[in-house]
Amino acid sequence: MKKTLENLYQGYNKYEFLHPDPLEFLHGYSDLRDREVVGIIASSLAYGRVEQIIKSVSWVLDQMDPYPLRFLELSSDRSLKSAFTGFKHRFTTGDELVSMLSGIKRVIQRYGSLQEAFVQGLNHSDDTIMPALTVFVDQLRDNTDGRYNSLLPCPAKGSALKRLNLFLRWMVRKDDVDPGGWTNVPADKLIVPLDTHMHRISLALGLTKRKQADMKTAMEITRAFKKIVPDDPVRYDFALTRFGILRMEFPLEECLGQGDTYHGEVYN
Repeated sequence: MKKTLENLYQGYNKYEFLHPDPLEFLHGYSDLRDREVVGIIASSLAYGRVEQIIKSVSWVLDQMDPYPLRFLELSSDRSLKSAFTGFKHRFTTGDELVSMLSGIKRVIQRYGSLQEAFVQGLNHSDDTIMPALTVFVDQLRDNTDGRYNSLLPCPAKGSALKRLNLFLRWMVRKDDVDPGGWTNVPADKLIVPLDTHMHRISLALGLTKRKQADMKTAMEITRAFKKIVPDDPVRYDFALTRFGILRMEFPLEECLGQGDTYHGEVYN
């Protein structure tokens, strides 16, 4: 299996296969502090049809052009509300976006960057980044008074936290696809960003038997990948899920010997 996965990685984990994917926005920012702001915005909106994701992320970043961090630093809660009034991405509202952006601004004011905020909750004795992620989300949600925000799911509820784990993959790993930059967070503690594509492939690979795409399943799949690549358990995430986003048919029976065909269009 490792040989097959590595062949897929070498063949498809390339910048040329990045479009369309919200990750492509990060490659336009050389400054790490701008890139992490763009990353959390792009990943948080990464649900639904990829065309709409790209459109929504583009619109938000256009309002913050050319330096997203500086835009936040110079913005008040009132000006943020004015800038993003009327924003809508599926069931995400402009108020939810403003709440998240306000949280990002306050966290950066306190710690200097999102990376420094994240490592506050990081304990190197932890098996995964889950405890640190829980602290990080609490910091971003500090101004919500417990109100629901579709962009900042609560880790305690047991969902797979796909979008947050996607953000961490983008920021921590560095290769032709993932731009990296968060050198203070170890890649071996990352959790697989579990969506319907990765769940279906993982079932076909025998990495899990669980039918629900929740955090327990994400952890199980991560542990299975960690046996293959101990220091980089999310190494194959982009290559394996690329096919669905590109609307290509992926013959699992040829590459993985499982007698199934994978075809997808929605970035969940």
